[in-house]
Amino acid sequence: MNSPPKRRFWGWGVEGAGPNREQQLKMGKTIAERFGAEPREPIDPPTVDELDLRAPRVAPPQSLAHLCTTDPEARAGHTYGKSFRDVWRGLHRDFTQPPDIVAIPRNEDDVAALLDWCSDAAIAAIPYGGGSSVVGGVECDVDDAYGGAVSIDLRAFDQVLDIDRESRAARIQAGVYGPALEDQLRPHGLTLRHFPQSFEFSTLGGWLATRSGGHYATLHTHIDDFVESIRAVTPRGVWESRRLPGSGAGPSPDRALLGSEGTLGVITEAWMRLQDRPTFRASATARFSTFTGGVEAARAIAQSGLNPANCRLLDPLEAQLTGTDDQGDTLLLLAFESADHPLDPMIGRAVECALDYGARVDDESIVIRNEEGTGAREGAAGSWRNAFVRAPYTRDAIVALGVISETFETACTWSGFDALYDAVSTAVLDTAEAAGAAPAVMTCRFTHVYPDGPAPYFTVLALGQEGEQLAQWEAIKAAAADALIRAGGTITHHHAVGRDHRRWYDRQRPEPFAAALQAAKRAVDPAGILNPGVLIDP
Repeated sequence: MNSPPKRRFWGWGVEGAGPNREQQLKMGKTIAERFGAEPREPIDPPTVDELDLRAPRVAPPQSLAHLCTTDPEARAGHTYGKSFRDVWRGLHRDFTQPPDIVAIPRNEDDVAALLDWCSDAAIAAIPYGGGSSVVGGVECDVDDAYGGAVSIDLRAFDQVLDIDRESRAARIQAGVYGPALEDQLRPHGLTLRHFPQSFEFSTLGGWLATRSGGHYATLHTHIDDFVESIRAVTPRGVWESRRLPGSGAGPSPDRALLGSEGTLGVITEAWMRLQDRPTFRASATARFSTFTGGVEAARAIAQSGLNPANCRLLDPLEAQLTGTDDQGDTLLLLAFESADHPLDPMIGRAVECALDYGARVDDESIVIRNEEGTGAREGAAGSWRNAFVRAPYTRDAIVALGVISETFETACTWSGFDALYDAVSTAVLDTAEAAGAAPAVMTCRFTHVYPDGPAPYFTVLALGQEGEQLAQWEAIKAAAADALIRAGGTITHHHAVGRDHRRWYDRQRPEPFAAALQAAKRAVDPAGILNPGVLIDP
């Protein structure tokens, strides 16, 4: 049996994947031409032998030693998530805050024993899913109040334990990665139908803890929508809700764990609502000469009740940079899926909505498939999907060339979008210039749309000054976050809070709620060991 590909400890994905050296050099020339600079040599990826990790500050008791490792590559791989700053530090061999120990519990008793030890010894316990956080959510950056830090990796919790086919639900362990989960559901004709960009390298527990957003643009947009009940181990015992299709019995215990980012407990399993695997698909591409026309059409479709699986708006630069299209148009990518019925009327009506706002829709861009295992993913939609899957590898390759690459995602009302867009654009581009990272470019797309507003996703690219990239990144990120909050958006629609968004989350949430969350933290984690510094202070 072939061994699985080896994960990169410093960046996204697996070793050997993504652009090769020749492709990276070609990308460097293209970037240099766009930004009017000389091509740069890429930074070579680090090797474990180059790292100078500090010695572990703590050692597990003998009863837990068999669950723990201090292997340098394991510690390095659990040091960071996958944000620009994480990859930049990894490429520069900066692993100054590694976990002292990586623990791999096999069952809930192991998790409870690890939390007991950490509570007694004042050791920070950082729950770790797939490590794909882009907001500093899995870092072991804790202060001197803690004797050390343990990264608790749930990889052994990787099974679908029970399937209720009649109710179309399953009890699933939290450490299962996206592909392995779908492989276990496929023989039953079922799917969770939750596909974030990190799908290949993220877990169910991570999706729950961060309120992950999936690929689909309407209706079931967040992992929240699929939860029947959640089970977690806390330092004060097991937290498990009753499995129900719905309940009005007080505040929801599941809602408290959703988005808790490892601060209230270690999620170990959940009952999740499933879907029959789709057999009918339809898609179309609508082109607009203006971004405003695309925005208006997206709003009309979001408010139509059609609930498309995809309603993704790309501005012209986003379409160009992702290789989706180079004609200078704003694109609206539309798609529908169903396991029950043909979709001709739905795609037809969605196209009519787009045409009402000045779209051009070529007949050949409308694709309908009614066969199992096939999809309507040709043309622009297929190009965008391929770029979407490759994007994290491409990002790492250009970061190694000195490019600042950052994203800001939010949600706002339709009535507030224009002001938010202008505020973010001005803040990002002006700050990039002031920080010496000009020229910078910014793109916008809608990842999700709701009847009352879109979820805009901004990407900024700038050729940073040698040695100044982290400071320039910080300035641009702070300016964008300030603009989002001032304009009435959320600091995150689906990337979570982590450490990177913490100070803006503090401005967004009501103070009485912050006090209530602090009280909940004290009740279930009295020693304050669980992911300290994320969401609330211990």
